[in-house]
Amino acid sequence: MQTVSLGRSSLYSSRLAYGSWRVAGSGQPSELTTDTMAEGKKAIQAAYEAGYTLFDHADIYGLGLAETLFCHALKENSEMRERITIATKCGIRKAGEPWSDSPHRYDFSAEHIIHSCEGSLQRLGVETIDLFQLHRPDYLCNPEEVAEAFDKLMRAGKVQEFGVSNFRPSQVTMLQKFCHMPLLVHQMEISLARLDSFEDGTLDQCLAERMTPLAWSPLGGGVLGTPEKIDGMGPRHTVSAHLQETVHAIAEARGVSRSNIALAWLLKHPANIIPIVGSTDPQRIRDAVGATEIELTRDEWYRLLNAARGEKLP
Repeated sequence: MQTVSLGRSSLYSSRLAYGSWRVAGSGQPSELTTDTMAEGKKAIQAAYEAGYTLFDHADIYGLGLAETLFCHALKENSEMRERITIATKCGIRKAGEPWSDSPHRYDFSAEHIIHSCEGSLQRLGVETIDLFQLHRPDYLCNPEEVAEAFDKLMRAGKVQEFGVSNFRPSQVTMLQKFCHMPLLVHQMEISLARLDSFEDGTLDQCLAERMTPLAWSPLGGGVLGTPEKIDGMGPRHTVSAHLQETVHAIAEARGVSRSNIALAWLLKHPANIIPIVGSTDPQRIRDAVGATEIELTRDEWYRLLNAARGEKLP
């Protein structure tokens, strides 16, 4: 698979990343059986063999079990660690932690950032996290405190590079002013079903600052690849149906899947968007790679954009 650099760093990523959100299920012990662990490792191995080199994690995926499962996959393939980039995220705290009445919340305190990083290192079984990201903006974020935590982790060799996820452009600017190291990536929801980043300045900022956008849910939760997932009662049903028809028409004309067209639409953007593929089906993981061989024309790209907007451009 083709590769691109991550931001201004020496790190590289395949044009598609693999997301580990689902490999361990919800994290409930009753769900994590020998069979489900085997299926999760099979998905990870399929992604590696298909050429994915960026593996996306978070400390809350499977309540930490996704990282543990990935550690087992690394142990079973001794060459894998040297050939991939491991990314993980922190900052979301679930309800009931540490006290029974603690609410679901976000936490960018230095103590929590460092504690989360050390937990991820232990679960992943690695000495260094290649890319460490803040998961969702903390309303009580003190950028100076975050920068100090980043410095401490970098000096200790526990993290190589840093990034953010789901931030507003103003929040990125604020944090970058206090961090001496560049923020390499910005992970956000981007797809033909979610166009916010094209309108709110997020992708503009990525281009201007040479931050690499990582796109989560690049198929709109499956809607862009599976017509049956369209909500017939939803307020945007007509727009979604027309978008599906447009995706299908272009896919049929090119002899490829709908999913490949939806991913190729993201890949064409000059910011070098990296879609994060989160399927646990090895065949779908392999099939997604076909998107990297598709170069949509400008006409095709704008046909899809107009369909996604539900109206013509002004």
